[in-house]
Amino acid sequence: MTDRPIAFDLTRLVTRLRHASPSGIDRVDLAYARAFLGGTRDGVGLVSTAFGPRVLDRDHALAIVEAVAAGWVEDREALADPIYRGLATRCGAPPIAPAPDIEPSATGKAARRRIQFRTAADIALRGRPVTALPRDTLYLHTSHLRLDVPERFDWLYSRRDVRAAFFVHDLIPITHPEYGRAGEAERHQARLRTIGRHAAAILVNSADTGRRTLDHLASAGFGRPPVAVGHLGVEDAFGPAGSRFEPDQPTFLVCGTIESRKNHLLLFQIWRALAERHGAATPRLIVVGRRGWEAESAIDMLERCPSVRAHVIEATGLSTHGLAALMRSCTALLMPSFTEGYGIPLVEAAASGLPVVASDIPVHREIAERFALLRDPLDGPGWIDAIEALARPASPLRHDLARRLEGYLPPSWRAHFEAVGPTLAAL
Repeated sequence: MTDRPIAFDLTRLVTRLRHASPSGIDRVDLAYARAFLGGTRDGVGLVSTAFGPRVLDRDHALAIVEAVAAGWVEDREALADPIYRGLATRCGAPPIAPAPDIEPSATGKAARRRIQFRTAADIALRGRPVTALPRDTLYLHTSHLRLDVPERFDWLYSRRDVRAAFFVHDLIPITHPEYGRAGEAERHQARLRTIGRHAAAILVNSADTGRRTLDHLASAGFGRPPVAVGHLGVEDAFGPAGSRFEPDQPTFLVCGTIESRKNHLLLFQIWRALAERHGAATPRLIVVGRRGWEAESAIDMLERCPSVRAHVIEATGLSTHGLAALMRSCTALLMPSFTEGYGIPLVEAAASGLPVVASDIPVHREIAERFALLRDPLDGPGWIDAIEALARPASPLRHDLARRLEGYLPPSWRAHFEAVGPTLAAL
């Protein structure tokens, strides 16, 4: 992808040593770390600290990367995942025995924090100053971490030979500040200013994110650096073959943190209406994702609405293989988000052969127009019609959406790096 020496920013991955499961940004960080530090590449790690950046040799950096990946217990096989087995049983499948000899022993939170503390101390002792970077290095920063602290990147002014490429995952805190925590819009604007000052290239997950990024930078008085679009790769666990179960009734799936922009409230209101209409024959909804912020109304319905409590199941801590098996087992994925930077559940579901109903927003049209049924995120009656049609026996709509998935090839990390490679090489 480039002949330049690589300095990959490990800062976020170091912080994830204390976490048992990854976020979407963590997965991007991991894929880039392995791609640019693995193999025979001339690469080093870089960690931002309060005392300045510290440079780690490749072996040390890779050891941290693999320690993070090893700590993510969510990568266990579906049959070794008690969350998946419990969901299958609640959905009417016979009890599933755990696969023999593969039930993992999860590292406790306190132990993970000790590992992170030891790693931070080791970085302080063994890390070298930024002057140790080879000349003409390409600096890769693929998370948003610390970009809102501009002085952490002032070292780039003293190393003019270093070219920097930053990954922008979304502009949601700026374009839709009402969905974020207080102050997040200002923090994200500071991140974009850091990128505007230092980026020789910008990497994005969708053309929609790229367009929004360049428009924002231009409005803030910055130039338009080259942008490389690479759709995010789908993990190998997702595919039509593998563990699954047969639910005892139509079972729908929604994935993502429960927050207002994900529009869970629409689905919960729909399920209350479906329960009034269909009673015991109401389909089931499985919500995969933790409870987030600014979602009090949706959480109130989960906790206090009898119709929702009777037909909606919450699930957190599901492994990647467990989620893939769940997708192979359900009736359809529902994703009514108001805005997204990418929308990885759509392509994961498509890879698994699961029909998709998604909100009609630009990025969903970009990545899923071929196979998804798109509905306006405010069109409650349209969503109800689609859900009821999919829940019918031998559903023609479900057959049509499944047919659209025939021959579908999901985005891969290899294709992602092939897409962004020419931009990085041109630096």
